Amino acid sequence: MTRPGKDYKSELLKRLKDPKLAEAYINAALEHGTQEELLVALKNVCEAHGMARTARKAKINRENMCRVLSAKGNPHLSTFTSIIESTGLKLRVQAS
Repeated sequence: MTRPGKDYKSELLKRLKDPKLAEAYINAALEHGTQEELLVALKNVCEAHGMARTARKAKINRENMCRVLSAKGNPHLSTFTSIIESTGLKLRVQAS
């Protein structure tokens, strides 16, 4: 018997391969979540794209990427932006 949480996570990661869904997911975390929730959301998007592949594209060590994307992580803006862009997304600011 599979665990419900595992099924949820695998389905989430499958869906987050879609750039539009990944964009909406990250934007929701930016708008309504805490810093920790944003980092976990970005980690999920990275997992959907493959952590090793994403780290390679971002030009950072995979272990370091996992550490900065943990709920306790505190990445530099340059690292955060590099990770975002390695998933095919862009960081932008918009007037409210």
